[in-house]
Amino acid sequence: MKRDEFLARVRERGEYTNQDEALAITQEVLAVPPQRITPGEAEDLAPQPPGPLQQALTSADHEQPEKFGSEEFHRRVAERTGARPRTALWDDGAVLTTVADAVPGGELNQVISRLPSSHAVLFGKADLAG
Repeated sequence: MKRDEFLARVRERGEYTNQDEALAITQEVLAVPPQRITPGEAEDLAPQPPGPLQQALTSADHEQPEKFGSEEFHRRVAERTGARPRTALWDDGAVLTTVADAVPGGELNQVISRLPSSHAVLFGKADLAG
């Protein structure tokens, strides 16, 4: 999926006003999953989103993934975007479902297994939610 198509889908799903807002939200949402997954898993996922979005996935400077649930995940996105947690949930869904469209199933399932279980639904993989 090309960068413009990726951002157009995020913009449509998130109902953002323009492509720049979709890009900003995407970069902030994608900066949180690397905190929950290993650097290797982030690198596996990084080639999938186009262009500068890859950098957000590989920018984490940690060795061990942190353990935190969905509420903390949304709080971290909200903190990064300056939004409320409920808005962060909306932002997560817009970005992560678009990532799911771009990432092959096996790699996506591996990443989802490292995120809070409720995020499987945000990726459009409700059957993986525990």
